[in-house]
Amino acid sequence: MHTKGNCCCSFEDYKLTTEWLMKQTSHRPKVAVICGSGLGLLADGASNKQTFRYQDIPNFPISTVPGHEGCLVFGTVEERSCVFMKGHFHLYEGYTLCQVTFPVRIFKLMGVELVLVTNASGGICPDFKVGDIMIIKDHINLPGFAGQHPLCGPNDERFGIRFPCMSDAYSKDMRSVVVDIGTELGCSDFIREGVYCMVSGPNFETIAEARMLWILGCDSVGMSMVPEVTVAKHCGLQVVALSLITNKVSLDYSREEKVNHEEVLEICKMRAELLQKLVTSLISRFNQQQIINTN
Repeated sequence: MHTKGNCCCSFEDYKLTTEWLMKQTSHRPKVAVICGSGLGLLADGASNKQTFRYQDIPNFPISTVPGHEGCLVFGTVEERSCVFMKGHFHLYEGYTLCQVTFPVRIFKLMGVELVLVTNASGGICPDFKVGDIMIIKDHINLPGFAGQHPLCGPNDERFGIRFPCMSDAYSKDMRSVVVDIGTELGCSDFIREGVYCMVSGPNFETIAEARMLWILGCDSVGMSMVPEVTVAKHCGLQVVALSLITNKVSLDYSREEKVNHEEVLEICKMRAELLQKLVTSLISRFNQQQIINTN
């Protein structure tokens, strides 16, 4: 990859990777699903699958975190061509934000219109329970406040404008569709809606940090997703994001439970089937032209 300003990726890098993939597969996906920790099972429902390991794709980063399998899966869901990222990338792995968001710009060049993002997060809102699924309505980008932002550096107008609006990053219409699907599936009791906060990690939050985030209006906290959403919005793509609450973030110094990554992966397994149904149904609605261009 070439270095230009704060970005380590040139348009030629994106183009090369896109052309390589399009030569390797006949799929022309309109939907991209980014699978978070332990959620690679979301790709299992696809048919006519073609799988490419990240290390075999030119310029692609490689997942280093348990629960992120590290492969790109092309397939068909509800007669809609899709691409699944089984594992995404994080700042704490040592990647630049240009590398973290690299796949999103590939999706844009491939013709993707909708990005479905999933991840695992800790619940800050006292009303949230482990196993709840939060529809993200907004986010707080803490690394961005400190200058760690995926759009820093020279802007490439071929992807988007210099100063994109983020107040509607998560489509209101699509969030409403997810609520309807949850009701149809009989799981409305644990479908929530809230504000997600991204921190850089890799440590879980201190109690003081968690209290601060609650005061700021955050309902859950995690270490991923916001860079991809920001770049997707910059590229003019529709975005819907679902966060699985895998643990309760401690706001109390007297509480003795401690969160760990193994616990996170166990909760992901527990809810994987339901999340797969939600994602499949949402792709079906998209396929029926009910929510195209409703951003």
